[in-house]
Amino acid sequence: MSTIVVARKGNTACIAADTLTTFGEIRLGSDLDVNHSKIQTFGKTHIGIVGSAAHTLVAERAFNDKDVKADFSTRDSTFDTLIRLHPVLKERYFLNAKDAEEDPYETSQIDAVFINKTGIFGMYSLREVYEYNQYWAVGSGACYALGAMHAVYAKHKSAKDIAIAGATAGAEFDTSSHLPLTFKTVKLSGS
Repeated sequence: MSTIVVARKGNTACIAADTLTTFGEIRLGSDLDVNHSKIQTFGKTHIGIVGSAAHTLVAERAFNDKDVKADFSTRDSTFDTLIRLHPVLKERYFLNAKDAEEDPYETSQIDAVFINKTGIFGMYSLREVYEYNQYWAVGSGACYALGAMHAVYAKHKSAKDIAIAGATAGAEFDTSSHLPLTFKTVKLSGS
């Protein structure tokens, strides 16, 4: 799967991600994959999506769709974006919106973290949106990343160093994540 992390400290936010793509037991490393970055940019928002490799191409098109009107500036505007996105995913990209029978809503099948000048956020398959104060991680390496970021948060002075520590831990211990990392940083507004 992946290890994608976000961190904020001082007046900066950072997103970092591993670069390995897997197809079952097959591993596609960054040296063979021209499009190995898992961080996509939409306007001034940097997003890392985990799950199916198909999400990358779909997101590139869907988040730029005029009917979606993607706005990730706040928790509420992100939720509204996800509401507009869901029918587009089903109708234009043939999303299989069924997951578990007990799910209360159809799933969008997308889990992601993102950063922009307003902060660090996560969005999840049932259209949940969270805003984080310090750091978070998604993907199969998230547990390792969260532990590493927890351990270094007070010691490191920059969001970039914290994010890199988390993503590096995920790449070290998770079999579906691998170095090198890619990352993006933004200056937070009001800082």
